Parts: sequence; structure tokens; C-alpha cells
Amino acid sequence: MTEPVIELSSLSRRFGQLVAVDDVSFSVERGSIFGLLGPNGSGKSTIIRMLLGILPPSSGRASVLGLDVAQQAEAIKPGVGYMSQQFSLYADLTVLENLNFYGRIYGLNAKRLAERRAAVTELAGIGDRLDQIAGTLSGGWKQRLALACSLIHEPDVLFLDEPTAGIDPVARRELWDLLFELSGRGVTLLVTTHYMDEAERCTEVGYLYLSKLLVLGKPETLKQLPLVTPPGTTRFELKVPSPTVQLARARKIAGVRDATLFGEKLHLLTDQSLQPDQMREQLGLDISEFDIQSADPSLEDVFVTLTSMAVKQGPDVVLAPVPMEPEPVDLATTIGSEPTKKFIEEPNDQTNRRLPVISPRRGRELNGLWAILVKEFVHIRRQPTTLFFMFVVPLIQTIIFGYAINTKIENIPTVVLNLDGRTESLLLVEKLRNTRRFKIVKRVFDQSSFDQSIRAGRAKVGVIIPPNFSDRLLHGEQSHVQVLIDGSDSQVASTAQNSAQLLGQNISIELARRKGEAIQLAPARNAEGQGTLAIEVRTRLLYNPDLESSHFFVPGLIGVILQLVTLFLTSFAVVRERELGTLEQLFVTPVGRTGLILGKLVPYAIVGFVELLILLVAMIYLFGVPVNGSIPVLISLSLLFTVCSLGLGLFISTIAKTQMEAFQLAFIVTLPSILLSGFVFPRAEMPLPIYYASFALPATYFIEILRGIILRGAEFADLLPSVVGLSICCFFALVGSVMRFKKQLG
Repeated sequence: MTEPVIELSSLSRRFGQLVAVDDVSFSVERGSIFGLLGPNGSGKSTIIRMLLGILPPSSGRASVLGLDVAQQAEAIKPGVGYMSQQFSLYADLTVLENLNFYGRIYGLNAKRLAERRAAVTELAGIGDRLDQIAGTLSGGWKQRLALACSLIHEPDVLFLDEPTAGIDPVARRELWDLLFELSGRGVTLLVTTHYMDEAERCTEVGYLYLSKLLVLGKPETLKQLPLVTPPGTTRFELKVPSPTVQLARARKIAGVRDATLFGEKLHLLTDQSLQPDQMREQLGLDISEFDIQSADPSLEDVFVTLTSMAVKQGPDVVLAPVPMEPEPVDLATTIGSEPTKKFIEEPNDQTNRRLPVISPRRGRELNGLWAILVKEFVHIRRQPTTLFFMFVVPLIQTIIFGYAINTKIENIPTVVLNLDGRTESLLLVEKLRNTRRFKIVKRVFDQSSFDQSIRAGRAKVGVIIPPNFSDRLLHGEQSHVQVLIDGSDSQVASTAQNSAQLLGQNISIELARRKGEAIQLAPARNAEGQGTLAIEVRTRLLYNPDLESSHFFVPGLIGVILQLVTLFLTSFAVVRERELGTLEQLFVTPVGRTGLILGKLVPYAIVGFVELLILLVAMIYLFGVPVNGSIPVLISLSLLFTVCSLGLGLFISTIAKTQMEAFQLAFIVTLPSILLSGFVFPRAEMPLPIYYASFALPATYFIEILRGIILRGAEFADLLPSVVGLSICCFFALVGSVMRFKKQLG
């Protein structure tokens, strides 16, 4: 006996309190067709998933190709093929594109891929459908394509989970002919099925019921089990008129242990004491209407009998497996067709077969990157609604919001350059602070530091007190205070301008009241000698002197829309594949986690970059907002934000189980990004806990970067705190996506 290719020892799997597979043991030899049978929910698919390494066992052990499924799952995948219960290839790719995708996933180079594609195409008979979209194929052709994709890399073991479910009888027959050809060339097959005629074709079968393996053996051996035809009983095949009517009558006859309808005939299990003439009389039939013959038990009889016993005595009554004799199975009669000859490119010597080249463990994480990249670009090209959503909708949103929004609110972080430094100037700064409209965030002592604070966005208002401020007040002359306001933030600019002018008036009135008003006396006089206010506050708006609201909102709007689109698109990426079943199919391949994540991220990053360019063009030419800073710096940091948003969307998709959950999570992230990032409301006015929480939002940093570069002409060094914050968010989003993504179902 050869060493088994598949071996299970007391394998179990639990989902909480539910036991899906309970203490199952069996082995499968090389080149055999092992049939795993049982009703829905008996654990067949769960066993296959554990053997493929995409579902960890709860207890016990199993091996495939001599490798442990729990510890060496990734090493198993290059040598196995898998057809899932439902069609799980990419329905929006053509037949040829699906074949190319799976060939690249398994690391086949261009030459080898062409050879294998030609071989499996001829074997499966799909050569005339290579340009057809896979989703438009009929059930039988879909199964042929799925089989071809599972064989593209020449696997040693092929797992087929109900491969003929839902297809017509002709397609079933043709598919099984292909399976026999594969078995003849040394491929080991493990097949789950509901059809008894398919079970008859298997080398050996195992029957599962309520997660337990009830019986194991060769079909002919199982039919001879004493429990199937107990001593003292006989099986008959009865042909009678109106078999459905006679079935109910037959079941009432004493001595009939079981009666089942097979087409137009009845299969009976009776006591040997019950004679055929007695049955005919009790059925009320003439001898010409009564055709009865001895019958051998079928596999269906075997499984019906065992299931009935399990129901009556409980699922814990497990029958001892029947030993399987190592009888050779001659499949030579099924081999020899031209497709088979061309498919068998090398001798049936397992040591000489070429296996796909898979990179060593150190590089395994990037396996399949190129295949994922190509496939994702094809997806984007085939989804016109996605392209419309990514390019047209953002432009419409930019135009609507840019023209419609005109909100002004207050926020005054202030920097002071006090060149006087005496009592009167210090009192002015104190009164400035006491208004609560201005918050002194920094006091500087030179013009360069003053300008840099405003350009970098750390202060929205700058106050310059001249060196002769106190002297002019003491001599009754008008003193001038210059207030520079960052006009790029129209919400701040209006409030700061009004508050500064009002403060100057109030101080002047206070001085006038202290000196007393007389006919020829004024608290201060201007250069022409006329009475005037003691302090003149001269305000000047920087960057946006006309206070155009579009100059303030449009740059921030670009950041919000860019995050909104990229986040929502990628948050569905993994979830959609999970719901369609294509993700499970990918789990069986050698594609690495990093390769899969990056393969999904890069195409959308490129599309997001194109979207950014469209929005910038709209900003400049539709709203007249020029870019005052460095365009290369703007584009580089915008690409960083795009990658961060895409990574955040992928992270959401690894958490969500359905597309609805992904939508909800994306909305939860998007709403704070709009309200708390400074896009609409100044962050400085928020309660302290919320203010600190806003630092966790990538949009907080990117909106500041956009306004800084576009409106204030800020340089990279001026934006360094925002760049560092955005980089940290990007790092955690990408690493979190890769770490949370697992090539397992549970």
C-alpha cells in the first residue's frame, strides 16, 4: 500500500457550541477518487476547508501531501486545486482572463502559462468560449471553466465540493469523464456529492451524518454490509402499475421492512418469510400486473439504512469503518482520448512532474501581486458605474458645494510681535487676550518668525505693535497697530477683522474718558493736527483679501471628496469578494496577504491620483483658486493621503462581514472626517477631548496641507507636523489592513 496523500486523524471542528465535524478519520491513496457523501450540514465542506488550510481544526490533525494542514497550510496550496460548491470565479472576467489570472497567481511564467492554458482549455473543451464573459456561461460550462482553472498549475490533489450541483445530466456525465481522465494520470480527487450514481463511480466512499463518519469503504464492499440486508431478509425490485399508489400499500404489508420508489419501480426489503404471491394478493394485483425480481442493494440503500439507524439510535452510534482492500482500480478504459494524451505532457511519475515555481518563504508575502494588479485593472475597466462614481460624481459635488457653501464662524489663534515692550503695549496685548476672540499662541521677537507662524498656519492672526507705540500715546499722538489676518480661512477672517477694529475703538474711548473731553482738547491728534482716536487698528487680509468663500471651502472640499470616494470604494473590495465566494477561492492559492492587499490598493491609488488632478483643474479654472505653493509637494502629499484613505478602506473591509456593514463603517469614519477635521468648524473651538480626538483623522492633516500649499504658499518644512501626522495615520492603516487580513475563514 502506498503512502496516503490525504490523511485525517480524529479531526474535529467546532463553531462555538455547534460541532460541524466530530472525530473524523480516514485516508486517501494517490490516484484514487474518494467520495465524501452526506446530507447538507453534515460537515463535508468543512472537512475540505480544513484540508485546504483555510479553516483551522479545533482538534485532531490532518495532512495533505505529507504536510500538516494546521502548521504548513501555505506550503500545501501550490500542490492542490479546488472547485468550490458555488461558482466562485470572477463573473465579470472572460474565460481567458480567468485562466490567465489563476495561472499568474500560481507563479507560472508567460511560456508555461501558455502551455498549461492550451492543455486545460482542450481538456475542458472550452476553446471556443475564451472570449465569453464567465458570468454568461451556462452551469455546465461554468463548471468546466472552474475545473480548468483549478488544474492550470498541475495540482497533485484536486478537491471538488459538489462539482455537479445544478448542472444537467449530460454535463454531469462529461465532467465525470474528465475526472476519470485526471485520476488515470495520477491526480488524487476528493469529491463531495449528493448523487448516488456519482458515488458508485468513486474508488472509495465515506458517509457523514450529523458531523460523524458513519461508514467508510469501497462501494461494492459497503453494499455487502450485514446491516444493509440483515440476515433473514431479501431485497426485491417490483414493477407494478401506478407505483406511487402501490408504494403506500406496500409499506403497510406485514413483513415489508422498507419500500422505496426508484423511477417506475419499487425497491423492497422484506422478511424471507414473506412470499411474492402473498405480496401480490395484498396489493390486489393480477399475476400479469406483477413483475418481481431479486435485487442487489444500491449505495442509496446503504446510506438510507445507516441514516435510519443513526436517527433511531442517535448520532453517537458510529459504525466501525469497513477495511478497504487494496484492490487496484483499472481505469485504462477511460484513458486514451486525444485531450487526455495532450494533457498528459509527462510520464505518470510523480517525481518527474513539473510543479509551479513558488518563491521561498521570505518572498511569499508578495506572491500573486502581479496577478492581482492585472485583475483589479480589468475590474475597474468593466465597471462603468464605478468610473462614473469616481470621476463624474466628485466633480459635481465640488461644483455644488463650492458655489453653495458660505459659512463664516470665528477662530483666532494669534501671534504677537511687540516691538515696544512697555506698559501700554503690554496692556494692549492683555486686553487683546481678554476679549476671548484672540488666543495668544506665540510671542515672537523678529519679523521672520512672525511671517513663518502665519505662513505655516499655526496662527490665523498676527499683531504687530510698533516700537514707538507707548511714546505716541504719551505725547497725545495717534498710535498704529497692524493686524494681519489669514484670509485663506474666511470663517476666521471676518470675525478677526471686526473684533480687532472694535478693540481699537474701545481702547480709544477708554483713553478719551480718562483724559476728559474738552472743546479744544482731544486725547490724540493725527498728523494733520485733527482730533482722532488714540489707537488706529489697521487690518490687512492675507492670501484671500476679498474673502471669497470658495477659496476657503474648495481646497478642503477636495480632501473630503477624495477621502469619501476612495474610502467607500475600497471598503467594499474584500467584502464583495467574500460574498461572491471568490475570496475563498483565492485563499486556496499561494497568493500572499501583502500581495493581495497591495494588488487591490495600487489600481485604486492610480485612479484616485487621476481624480485628484481633475479636482485641481476644476478648482483652478472653475473657481479661480490658484496654487500659491509647490505643485510637486502638493501632488506628493495628496498621493500619500490617497494611499492612507485606501488603506483605511481596506482595513474596514477586513472587519466587515457584508457590504452593508462596510457601508456603515465607512460612513462612521467619513462623518467625523467632515465635521471634526476643520473643514467646516474650527478645531480650536471644540471641547478638548474632541479636539485631541481629531488628531486621529487623516483628513485633519490633509486639509491643513491643502490650504497651506494652495492658499498660503506654505513650504514642506512649514507643513512638517501635518506631514508627520498623516504619515503615521497611513502607516497604521496599511499595517492594520495586512495584519487583520487572514487567509482563513475563521
